Amino acid sequence: MTTETTERITLPVTGMTCASCVMHVSRALEELPGVDEVAVNLATEKATLDVSSGNRPGTGELTYALEDAGYGVGTEKVTLRLGVMTSVQDAASVEKALSGVDGVVSVQLDLPNESATVELVPGIASTAGLRTVLELTGYMVIGVAADDSQHDQAGELRPLRRRVVFSLSVAAAMMAAMAVPRFESTVPFRLDYLLLAMATPVQFWAGAQFYAGAWGALKHRTSNMNTLIAVGTSVAFFYSVAVTFFHDSSFFADYETSTFFETSSAIIGLVLMGRYLEARAKARASNAIRALMGLQPRTARVVRDGQEREVAIDDLVEGDLIEVRPGEKLAVDGEVVTGSSWVDESMLTGESVPVAKSPGSLVYGATVNTTGSFRFNATRVGSDTVLAQIVRLVEEAQGSKAPIQRLVDVIASYFVPAVIAMAASVFVLWYVVGPEPSYAYAVLTAVAVLIIACPCALGLATPTAIMVGTGKGAENGILIRNAEALERVHKVGVVVMDKTGTLTTGKPTVTEVVTHYGNENELLRLVASAERPSEHPFGKAIVASAQERGLSLGEAREFMSFPGSGIEADVEGTKVLAGNSALLAQRGLGLSGLEPAALEISRQGKTATWVAVDGHVRAVLAVSDSVKPRAGEAVAALQRQGLEVVMLTGDSQAMARSVASELGIDTVIAEVLPRDKAARVKALQDEGKVVAMVGDGINDAPALTQADVGIAIGTGTDVAIESSDITLVGDDLRAVATAIELSQATIRTIRQNLFWAFAYNVALIPIAAGALYPFFSDGGVPGVLGPVLGELGFLNPIMAAGAMAISSVTVVSNSLRLRRFKPGIA
Repeated sequence: MTTETTERITLPVTGMTCASCVMHVSRALEELPGVDEVAVNLATEKATLDVSSGNRPGTGELTYALEDAGYGVGTEKVTLRLGVMTSVQDAASVEKALSGVDGVVSVQLDLPNESATVELVPGIASTAGLRTVLELTGYMVIGVAADDSQHDQAGELRPLRRRVVFSLSVAAAMMAAMAVPRFESTVPFRLDYLLLAMATPVQFWAGAQFYAGAWGALKHRTSNMNTLIAVGTSVAFFYSVAVTFFHDSSFFADYETSTFFETSSAIIGLVLMGRYLEARAKARASNAIRALMGLQPRTARVVRDGQEREVAIDDLVEGDLIEVRPGEKLAVDGEVVTGSSWVDESMLTGESVPVAKSPGSLVYGATVNTTGSFRFNATRVGSDTVLAQIVRLVEEAQGSKAPIQRLVDVIASYFVPAVIAMAASVFVLWYVVGPEPSYAYAVLTAVAVLIIACPCALGLATPTAIMVGTGKGAENGILIRNAEALERVHKVGVVVMDKTGTLTTGKPTVTEVVTHYGNENELLRLVASAERPSEHPFGKAIVASAQERGLSLGEAREFMSFPGSGIEADVEGTKVLAGNSALLAQRGLGLSGLEPAALEISRQGKTATWVAVDGHVRAVLAVSDSVKPRAGEAVAALQRQGLEVVMLTGDSQAMARSVASELGIDTVIAEVLPRDKAARVKALQDEGKVVAMVGDGINDAPALTQADVGIAIGTGTDVAIESSDITLVGDDLRAVATAIELSQATIRTIRQNLFWAFAYNVALIPIAAGALYPFFSDGGVPGVLGPVLGELGFLNPIMAAGAMAISSVTVVSNSLRLRRFKPGIA
């Protein structure tokens, strides 16, 4: 029996405009077999799907499902330069191989230039996948170039801008024609026919996307913002058509008739303008991802066969020897082989101070070499680099959905049908009891309600703020795994911090060896030999101390580790035990009169490590782990935010209290075994506290998972990072305070956005429905409000469209203010 695995793919979706669209896209994709879960983000215009790898829907199925619902799949193009493609047979083989890759939409071959341009769906197909398929077919890819036009924001917005300009120009011309006295007498037919001719292309060309979106929703027996716009403008347009052709009929005989062609055209123009401005603002909101991706250089200087050559970054492979000169960016991750320099890693860590690099040092792609030159071996390329992983994490976070957004989506699913029902009721009401001509006022109010109630702002309120907030976090070296974590952080009341490797450097040193009897160097050699297999920082410190003294270490056999207590091993036939006093007590060993020395070591804030040889205590070692340079500032910053800071450690009370006193931490939980750390975090949660856990080691992983928010130090282990909600790329603990501050700013922005979106609808829908008519039924509307409310207090549908557009742009612009976020600590 095999267990089916789950795969995650991210799909670009086109045509989404409001919160209702999010629900429709989700439902369309969830109906496909093999799709387990779907998360759709309006701001990033992407859908993240968890699919069963054994039953994954193909690109055609995904595309059909989206197009059937009135949406589309976004694509991009890449050009592959091939080593050999000299014949028609070669071209046919390449086209067949590439066309068979899932996610490839089309393939165009350029035989003279030996290249292939592939249109693909990002998230399903990748350049690496295309390269692999071609190499298996027998063709070599010697270069890859992305089609920059696919990422040209201006190019993507140009068609929309043309429709905006055309619609508003036509609407302005119609209004001018209606306003100029005796203009109608200059044309050989009724003015309404001219207005109809002008309005028709606006309605059915510029407004075609509204009809397409509404039809897609209707096929799924639902509705969205496109439905409101299509219905609203169609009511105005076709009512005007009826008046134009049947104004002399008995149906209109008793009323003064007028058309609303300029109204429908202006509404379409203003709504499209709102979408255009909104799209431009959303593009600015996603600058963080583009900025990160733009940090990587296009080429690298590689030493192959003893010669330097410029190689495209996509053609680098693990093991390549890369030359870096002063002022250049590093192409990929690696390890320095020769030379030395200082590297600016601020794009990863947010820390502006360059880091010294020498043989053996790790370096990262997109960081900047400053003064010296060096060569390094590439260890991670392509999607495995730290930068690529950061980009992936940020994209996933921006595409995720915060809990508050789920509530908004539920509201939006009921909102549009309710608005349509309200508009119908308003039409009937004013048709029956409205002032003359009641037809006209019934149409005006119904259209105004439909247009002004579009839930664009509602749908953008949360995802745009999440997008900017997570992007800003990445700029500051803070990687937030998902929107739920970002929302949860602002509720934290207690920050629990591991000591070793988190508050301290995690690189302890042996400062003193106190022996009962026996040669000091020989005892150190034995315990260092026993500690060689250990991964514990103290064990490594003992080994390093012995090596610094030039001692020759022996082989450790029968090695056993006792987490939180110590180790035991056989070294050259000698049983060596090293650990804390609890381990000695467990073995029933006396302390051989070394208690005063151990107490003095603890009083100095150092850790006492006991050494027993063949069942007798022979020495006690003083091991010191220095506090990180800015840990005190980080603790103080958290306390200024009103948070309780707790130190959690397996060290002795004396050692823990010494470090806590230096850092200003009042609450200390010491002598905790690794397996009990999660239980201690849970105990704090049981007291009703929202807990964040900060750690860096494997021992911290359960506690990071247990905490409401797990924060991993990026310099720690992969296990800790995978268990966390937030990862700090560097080791500056002040970023913990920054992460909490950023979360608070983001949630504050979301609340402002939601307030604006709801307040806008609550305030203006009644006005659009004619609630002001009883106050102005005698024609007492102030002159300055005349263009907005007419003579009797009925909201002009054109003004409703303008207000709706402004509401969406306002929400996105408010989210963009987060780009100016600066940490409260220097």
